[in-house]
Amino acid sequence: MTRNLTRSTQGSPQAVQDAAPALSHGLKQRHLSMIALGGVIGAGLFVGSGVGIAAAGPAIVLLFVGTGALVMLIMRMLGEMSAARPSTGSFSVHAEEELGSWAGTTSGWMYWLMLCAGVAAEATAAGTIMHTWVSFIPAYGWVAIFMAFFCASNLTAVKNFGEFEFWFAAIKVTVIVAFLVLGVLGILGVFGDAPGTRHLTGHGGFFPTGAAGLAAGLLTTISGFAGLETVTIAAAESDRPSHNVARAVRTAVWRIAVFYIGSMAVVVTLVPWNDPKVATDGPYVTVLDRLGIPAAGTIMQIVVLVALLSAMNANIYGSSRMAYSLVSRGQGPRFLGKVTRGIPAAAVLASCVFGFAAVIAGIIWPTTVFAWLLNIAGCSVLVVWSIVCLTQLRMRRRLEREAPDQLLVRMWGFPYLTWLAFAAILGVFAVMATSGDGRHQLAGTAVVVAALIGADRVRRRRARRTADAVQQTADAVQQ
Repeated sequence: MTRNLTRSTQGSPQAVQDAAPALSHGLKQRHLSMIALGGVIGAGLFVGSGVGIAAAGPAIVLLFVGTGALVMLIMRMLGEMSAARPSTGSFSVHAEEELGSWAGTTSGWMYWLMLCAGVAAEATAAGTIMHTWVSFIPAYGWVAIFMAFFCASNLTAVKNFGEFEFWFAAIKVTVIVAFLVLGVLGILGVFGDAPGTRHLTGHGGFFPTGAAGLAAGLLTTISGFAGLETVTIAAAESDRPSHNVARAVRTAVWRIAVFYIGSMAVVVTLVPWNDPKVATDGPYVTVLDRLGIPAAGTIMQIVVLVALLSAMNANIYGSSRMAYSLVSRGQGPRFLGKVTRGIPAAAVLASCVFGFAAVIAGIIWPTTVFAWLLNIAGCSVLVVWSIVCLTQLRMRRRLEREAPDQLLVRMWGFPYLTWLAFAAILGVFAVMATSGDGRHQLAGTAVVVAALIGADRVRRRRARRTADAVQQTADAVQQ
């Protein structure tokens, strides 16, 4: 296996990635389409969005319009780059090629950390739900069962990941469509009195909590979209990578907007934003109860469990592929590069072990180590997105010069919308700096980013010294 190669000695990061042992190509177009759609529809929408509503009130709709627009721009950028140059490492490989190894290392390992922390959080929540149904098995027992199951499924064949995500996403999409239909009927008064605008303008108005509430709700809405990048990673293991990722990105963008913004509009129209149940039970359960849908709580618990398991499956997959890509480019421990029957088995195991260790940390140190890990993970997506913007700016111009035929997907309004997205991300960082919790997240993330950049510098120095030593030895032999 090719190891520890540098741009200067062995070609571009993409060439190094291509020289590594090939992964399987078991994913189909239908898998990628549902991964693109279901990857950003998680428990954060069904439950976590209630916290954002409680923080921002009806104005949460505007926040989702703004963050949804940002997400669509990021997804379009990722689609453009991945359709042109499909790669298991996706944006990490592209960042290394366009900005340097520091960018590939930072974006790749930050994304891996975010996904592994997500595995821990989702497994913990899923275990808690199952414990309420089957109480003789403790929550951590269910966590172990889920971790073992999805680790095993990801070790067998990539098509297993694709099939699980296809059906998980299908369930989530079906529930959202049904919710939107019922919600519209409720707004029209089919299930009783039509609410009109009293919940939108009453209870303190459309902006009941002011700027502080908007700031708090902003962070919640952004975290709900983390994970959309998985489809560009998965595209490299499909039968027609460039075509499939291009189609998946195009079809997913508008659906995401409809599902997220539509759901929030239905919720704040049908129920008061300050109803305690919105935050505690979740907005979907609160609305369905208000409409008189029987067993709404149980139905949504099942859906939330499906969303959590879907996210676990996707995060194990995405983190293992990112780790494999980084290692194949000499940016991680060599043992993680082992490929068995087209599966990066060592990387899958390492991601699962880290995720389970994070779960244990959540049990032993819930308010220290685990809280710190989740805070870093929450900010990681913003770091990754900012690097994606800078990478796309460079890569688009290079592709236009060298290979315009590879631009199967084009970023809208280039370069203006790319710069607008980057400015929006910087704005989110600025908003985070206005609160104590946000400053702690920024400080912790800055430490991790600095450590990754420092580690990359050390690695490159060692690689240069090794290359110089080899060259000196070769010169001496020739003389």
